[in-house]
Amino acid sequence: MPADLAVIGLGHLGLPLAQAAVAAGIETVGYDSGPVTDSTLSAAEIRRMSAAGFRVTTNPAELGRVRTAVICAPTRLGADRALDLSAVGGAGRALAARLRPHTTVILESAVHPGVTEDYLRPILEEGSGLRAGRDFHLAYSPSRLDPGNRTHGVANTPKVIGGLTPACTESAHAFYARLTEKVVRARGLREAETVQLLETNYRHVNIALMNEMAVLCHDLGVDLWDVIRCAETKPYGFQAFRPGPGVGGHGVPLDPNYLPHTTRTPGHPLRMVGLAQEINNRMPQYVIQRSATLLNEHGKSARGARVLLLGVTYKPDLADQEGSPAGEIASRLIDLGALISYHDPYITGWRVRDRPVPRAESLYEAAANADLTILLQHHRTYDMQALAVKAQLLLDTRGASPIGAAHRL
Repeated sequence: MPADLAVIGLGHLGLPLAQAAVAAGIETVGYDSGPVTDSTLSAAEIRRMSAAGFRVTTNPAELGRVRTAVICAPTRLGADRALDLSAVGGAGRALAARLRPHTTVILESAVHPGVTEDYLRPILEEGSGLRAGRDFHLAYSPSRLDPGNRTHGVANTPKVIGGLTPACTESAHAFYARLTEKVVRARGLREAETVQLLETNYRHVNIALMNEMAVLCHDLGVDLWDVIRCAETKPYGFQAFRPGPGVGGHGVPLDPNYLPHTTRTPGHPLRMVGLAQEINNRMPQYVIQRSATLLNEHGKSARGARVLLLGVTYKPDLADQEGSPAGEIASRLIDLGALISYHDPYITGWRVRDRPVPRAESLYEAAANADLTILLQHHRTYDMQALAVKAQLLLDTRGASPIGAAHRL
């Protein structure tokens, strides 16, 4: 049976969008050439979606029978730090071969400005023989999904959209108005794409500032977490961000030095983004440095030390490990000769350097036996008061425990 909507790519963007669409009464089919990879929805939630009519297919022929197609393919930085658009291209080619006139095609994947028009549009036009803006609508909408956020979801988070033409913008507006309370029109495709760029870079730059402050405050003997607590009482001009052992997540900051030449601007003015990434990338090594210092201060060497890592996901109370600094921290500890184990209520098996890491079954017993326990992610199930008592030595990278500032990042 035909559907109103096809969501192409059932990962961290696509499946929650499909869930919102099904909840809004939109007949939805989900297409992915591989397995469903989203970890933010439970099996029970997916079963409820299926009961409401949601269908998952690996048959691209289904894409030729919908009114709206939203591409939610993953994009990540490659080894050369350029954005890997291969999944977007694959999704575009799968859709293009079945694209019908009057279909609305929307890209939600995180991309740099110009991708929708300069990369996706030719794929869709060449594969279909149709012309964007004349035969079908083409638009971009930055995803604003915040996995695990219980306050802001699809329905109450404003959606930004920008189309190739005004008619494309209005068609995308009509679709998203069925899902959310407010839809904001950007001037065009590139403005909408740049909203994604600005929002992602804003987060990374501000976290980098807090990470630098964490290092400075430790050197000065100042409790940064108390500083933040006081500063966030200011009712204007300040938004609280917090330091951590690194920056994870699916949204990656885009340094203009790694954008295609057609997208660059003279002088590459976003130097702060590159600097922020440099600062944030140093945090795993800083955690190792602090760990070694704490062990030394208590008469222990990192070599042979039993180190327990708590929380290996990138975000609290989720199973998503995308971009988590835990892997790098574990790898560096192994290089120092430490014996590592981990505990995470959401991750039952974890590998570092393609080798399994022992999982602690009894949290408090493991913390009592470890020479050093490092909190990398503060899951809600962790009783930090009890952990601070049980652990021989605790390094808190999230400011969640009642221990002194010397043992916090």
